Amino acid sequence: MTEKTRSPEYRLAQGALSGLRQDLFHDAFAYRPLPPLSADSGLVRRLPGERIRRRAVWLPHATVLFLAFCSLFLASASDGGDFDALLLGLVPAGTVAMTLIRPVGAFWFSLLSTPFVAVLSGAWGEWPWSPGGFLAHLTVMTVVALRTRPRTAAWMWALTAAYSMFTSTFLSRGYGTNAPAMLFLSAVALLVVSMVLIRRDARQEVEAQQTVTATERGRRTLLEERTNIARELHDVVAHHMSVVAIQAEAAPYRVENPPEELEKAFATIRENAVAALTELRRILGVVRAEDYQAPDAPQPMLSDLDNLLANVRDAGLETEKAVTGAVRELPQGVELSAYRIIQEALSNALRHAPGSTARVEVSYVLGGIGLRVVNTAPRDLVKPSPGAGHGITGMRERVTMLNGVMTAEPTAEGGYEVTAFIPVAPAPATEETS
Repeated sequence: MTEKTRSPEYRLAQGALSGLRQDLFHDAFAYRPLPPLSADSGLVRRLPGERIRRRAVWLPHATVLFLAFCSLFLASASDGGDFDALLLGLVPAGTVAMTLIRPVGAFWFSLLSTPFVAVLSGAWGEWPWSPGGFLAHLTVMTVVALRTRPRTAAWMWALTAAYSMFTSTFLSRGYGTNAPAMLFLSAVALLVVSMVLIRRDARQEVEAQQTVTATERGRRTLLEERTNIARELHDVVAHHMSVVAIQAEAAPYRVENPPEELEKAFATIRENAVAALTELRRILGVVRAEDYQAPDAPQPMLSDLDNLLANVRDAGLETEKAVTGAVRELPQGVELSAYRIIQEALSNALRHAPGSTARVEVSYVLGGIGLRVVNTAPRDLVKPSPGAGHGITGMRERVTMLNGVMTAEPTAEGGYEVTAFIPVAPAPATEETS
């Protein structure tokens, strides 16, 4: 009979038996020590004092050993407190302690030792569990369920129920039984444990999914920002490549009777410039969105900074500007990136710190240009608007592209500060001819 012709009931039973074998029979007595609590767990972190927190990580072990002592005391007290009763009480107490190192094996040992303990203790009026064995078996199932999974808890309860029915039917000898109490209390305890495990697994899955989502969102944001930068820099690079091509084509006509080698060299330069410009436009077409339209106006530069600040003031953000150093013309890519960094920093201040004031500092130094945008804390009467979280990523990407450094962090006064330095190579000196 093939797998396809078998009935659904048969496949269900086969899957159930496979789960039973995997949960309670496969490596049942394997060594699985209970690890201590994490120092970052919520219970340990709330405790006062470093010394108490260091010892609190062993709280589960102490709890299990305390329950083992309780089962030993209960067994000894219920059997008269003599030495034989004390020795007999070591069996259920040992099964509880065994859950710390061999949890599944502790369940089997507790279940199989129950009739022997009951017979030797003479507890026929409390069949099939003696008082100490009752507490021990209930504790063992609860601890094993906490250390495994809900399916294992269901199998343990089913086996305990089957054992209870067998002993009540064939071995009780007409005495009373405490099996209903065991099945009810164990069902409640295992149900609570299973709900805790399911909730914990669901929370971990949600956290893992959120981590993956945040990673993918960050990656997508980075790609979008790189695409935007590529679009903006296209005009700058295309302009320079066009100038190179035009000058290479016109250069031979400026020299009287140019050598053939010079004409070939300029022709090669022009061909390479035109080819590079074609490839640049082709690559930009790949990363450009279908609904993207190239801007008609030239890309903004630092000379347009006053217009930006005026627009920001009209939007409700008080700003001031300070420029230090000798103002000079920078490469167009640096000018564009510096402008966009200041623009994004001011936009963040508008969104996240409404009612604040901002200060923009531009420093022209020998090795490059320094930028600093700092805003004060927002006013309490105005509610900040949420942002998409793309601004810092875009600014970092621009600075990284130009081999610069950037910091973005809150200030001690409750505001926010963005600083960046973009290195700029000094322009080559030109020789003057008289």
